[in-house]
Amino acid sequence: MASMLSRGSQIHPLFPYPVPLFIKRTAGAFNCSTKSTETPTITQEKPPLPKNKLSSQNPKRALKVLEDFEPIICIESHWHLSTLIKAFFSCTYNYGAQPNTNICPVCMGLPGALPVLNSKVIEFAVKVGLALNCELSLNSKFDRKQYFYPDLPKGYQISQFDIPIAKDGYVDVDIPVEFGGGHRRFGITRVHMEEDAGKLLHSDNGTNSQVDLNRAGVPLLEIVSEPDMRNGIEAAEYGAELQRLVRYLGVSNGNMQEGSLRCDVNVSVRPIGQSEFGTKVEVKNLNSFSAMNRAIDYEISRQVDLYRQGQAEQIVQETRLWEEGSQRTVTMRKKEGLSDYRYFPEPDLPEVILTNEYVENIHNSLPELPEMRRRRYEKMGLNMPDVLFLANDATVAEFFDATIANGADAKLAANWIMGDIAAYMKNEKVSISEVKLTPTELAELIASIKSGMISGKIGKEILFELIAIGGTVNGMIKEKNLVQILDPALIEKMVDKVLTENPKQVEQYRGGRTKLQGFFAGQVMKESKGKANPGLLNKILLEKLNAND
Repeated sequence: MASMLSRGSQIHPLFPYPVPLFIKRTAGAFNCSTKSTETPTITQEKPPLPKNKLSSQNPKRALKVLEDFEPIICIESHWHLSTLIKAFFSCTYNYGAQPNTNICPVCMGLPGALPVLNSKVIEFAVKVGLALNCELSLNSKFDRKQYFYPDLPKGYQISQFDIPIAKDGYVDVDIPVEFGGGHRRFGITRVHMEEDAGKLLHSDNGTNSQVDLNRAGVPLLEIVSEPDMRNGIEAAEYGAELQRLVRYLGVSNGNMQEGSLRCDVNVSVRPIGQSEFGTKVEVKNLNSFSAMNRAIDYEISRQVDLYRQGQAEQIVQETRLWEEGSQRTVTMRKKEGLSDYRYFPEPDLPEVILTNEYVENIHNSLPELPEMRRRRYEKMGLNMPDVLFLANDATVAEFFDATIANGADAKLAANWIMGDIAAYMKNEKVSISEVKLTPTELAELIASIKSGMISGKIGKEILFELIAIGGTVNGMIKEKNLVQILDPALIEKMVDKVLTENPKQVEQYRGGRTKLQGFFAGQVMKESKGKANPGLLNKILLEKLNAND
């Protein structure tokens, strides 16, 4: 394998696409020289336009920019499917593996190597299509998408063109309260199956690149939205909702930092009242939903500024990159049209035919989805911030559901999970499935506090031990003698002791410094080792302090 050949690329002014060169594989990756006779592909614009941001942090600017214009946004998102093997062959893919160690003759595009469809890809695609309320194509097919690039050894990508496996769906999104709140429905144009390409690893000086084919052939679902979004917040929340959905379904981990989710955003603006869409600009290199929000709002601002400067013709159909450092988009390349890809049916794969029984079985296996769960939590009386937090992660939602199934009050369970438990998970960088606390014991803890057996303060102390080392609530209460003191005579004796030991503070309280009540309560709590019932303590304390008034 040491002498395996790959293609390099040399850019020539007359040819907009790479011209192949043959070079040898070295040190685990295919080395690919990229000499260029023109400026680098990613270009800085000179002079730069004013660095305007249309973001939630600058609402006045946002309103002014959008005064006479309407943004139109749609998103193409690509999701790595969590299958054990690749889409059309039996080799595996492990993120982070050494370059070119997860490859086989098929994903390397060697002559005579034929694809065989992984049936899990179809199952996952149908799950997503159903979850997105799509119309499924019972008869679909694969197509070859022709283009040439060093990380695509076959010279084409197996995809779906005119008959996607799912189309005409929608997804419902709840916008967080801090961004204005409300419910939105965004249309889904299509969902189709395809394979991923390899990855180019570029040198710092830009003189050469290395090709890693580990990712080549990894199964992807591409989800294309309708142009229904109008700002960066809506787009980011749409993306986050799709991420929740695929994680609930278990079809993808949706991790943007691993490349398991890649989003390309199409942005255009048009004057208010105009029915035709403006010129579409694609924005790439979005590594987080926050970056997506900022990139979209910048691009809206850039296009509106060009309109207002009488330079609308400078808005051309192109691909631009988001630069996180400078917080702006820059030109990458002119956008290829569909005709450049020369699609035709994949001759080495049969049609994909779904039966009604197959679809029905998958439909019946679907879990409760994020939107359904949010509506159920709302009916419990939880407010929207609680609902969004709990339903965001399926494992957190399952923990919450199991806690209330054991008799805990929904609001109290939500408070504990969103407060101390969430803080612990954040600090220790663990998931809720990794903590030692069980839903049964959280419900028992809530019941013990509600019944007055232990105080809220002691409850917190027990909670942290349960999270860190496990155990039972009742066992800890007995072992540490933490039962709350409810005997009025015993609490009164402790109050008398504290008042006797602090005569000066008693005099000051009776002289008008009533805030000293907290001082006395704290001293009594200290005397009782935190076990005195707070309500009973304060009642007896006030009676004693006000007795001589």
